[in-house]
Amino acid sequence: MASNRPTLADVAAAAGVSVSTASLAFSGAGPIAAATKDRVLAAAEALDYSGPNPLGRQLRSGRSGIVGVLIGDQLRRSFRDPVSIQMLDGLASTLGPLGFGVLLIPGAADQPPEHLDPLVESAVMDVAVLICGATADDANLATLRRRGIPVISVEGEPLEGVVEVGIEDRLGAAELGRHALGLGHERIAIVSLPFDWQRCSGVATPERLAQIRWEIPRRRLAGLTDAGIDPVAVYETPASLVEHGKAAGHALLSGPDRPTAIIAHSDLLASGVVLAARELGLRVPEDVSVAGFDGLDLPWLAPDVLTSISQPLAEKGAVIGRAVQALMSGDTPDPEMLGMSLRIGTTTGPPPIR
Repeated sequence: MASNRPTLADVAAAAGVSVSTASLAFSGAGPIAAATKDRVLAAAEALDYSGPNPLGRQLRSGRSGIVGVLIGDQLRRSFRDPVSIQMLDGLASTLGPLGFGVLLIPGAADQPPEHLDPLVESAVMDVAVLICGATADDANLATLRRRGIPVISVEGEPLEGVVEVGIEDRLGAAELGRHALGLGHERIAIVSLPFDWQRCSGVATPERLAQIRWEIPRRRLAGLTDAGIDPVAVYETPASLVEHGKAAGHALLSGPDRPTAIIAHSDLLASGVVLAARELGLRVPEDVSVAGFDGLDLPWLAPDVLTSISQPLAEKGAVIGRAVQALMSGDTPDPEMLGMSLRIGTTTGPPPIR
C-alpha cells in the first residue's frame, strides 16, 4: 500500500533544492546557508513533514544513539536507592539534549561474575556505562569488549581501554574515620556494602574479609584502615537499603559490649542503624555515634541529620554523560575522579563515659 506521508524528496522539490541539501537542513551535519535552511524548514512545515525517518538515519550513520547502562543490581532495588536515582538523573539530563537515549540493563548482581546478561550480548548500543564498579573478571565487560563497544566504568577498578569515572571514596572514608577517632572513639564498628554477588548478611569472618571482590566496599574499608581504625566488627549487608542497616544496627547494638560508633558505607545503611538505636532505647549520639556515606538529604530521619561524606551525585552523572559524548565523537576522555567533603550532622559526638 502506498504511503501518503510526505518524504524528504517532496520537501526538497517544494523548496527547490536537492535531497542532499534538504537533508543537511535537518541533520546540521554540514554547511548550508541560513536562507536555504529556512526555505527547507518552511516547506517541511507546509507539507507537515516531521523529519527524516530515525531508523534510516541510524542505518546511514551506523549509530543507534543508544547508551546502554548496566546498573549492576535489580531494578527494584536500584530505584529505592536515591544514590542510583540522582546519578541516573544527572546522566539522562546530560544525554537527553544531545539526542541520546538510555537503555537500562538490570544487573546480574546476585549471580557469579561469569554470568552474562543476555541484553549485553544482543542489545544495540553505541556506548556502555557500567554503574556496578566493573572488575577484570566481569563477563559483561568481556562481551562488550568483544563486540567493540566503548565502555565507561563507574567506580570500578582501573582497566585498560575502559574510561574511568569515579569518586575519591577511599580518601573520603579515611576523612570520616579520622573524624570518629578525633571525637575519642575506640570501639568502632562498620556496616559494609556487599562484598560480592553472594550478598551475605552478618558479621564478616576474617576469611570473608580476605575475599572481598567488589571494589566499592574494598576501597571504603581500606580508607577506614588508612585512618587508623581497627574495627570491632564489620557487618556485611546484602544491599544499600534501610532495612539492612536496621538489621545490622540491632545486631551490633544489642550486646553488652556494644561499639560507641558505627560507620556505614551508605547513608541508607546509616539511617537504618539510627532507627535501630532508637528502637533499642539508645540516644544518638550520646550513647552511640552513627555516620554514613553519600551526603543524602533524608528529611524523614528528623530531627537527626546524618554525619556523612558527601559525593556529587548529579555531577557524577553529568560527567558520565560528557564522557559518552566524547566517545561518540571519536575522542578518548581522560579518567575523572570527583572529590568528596565531610558533612558533620547531629549523629556523631564524643563516646559515652562508662
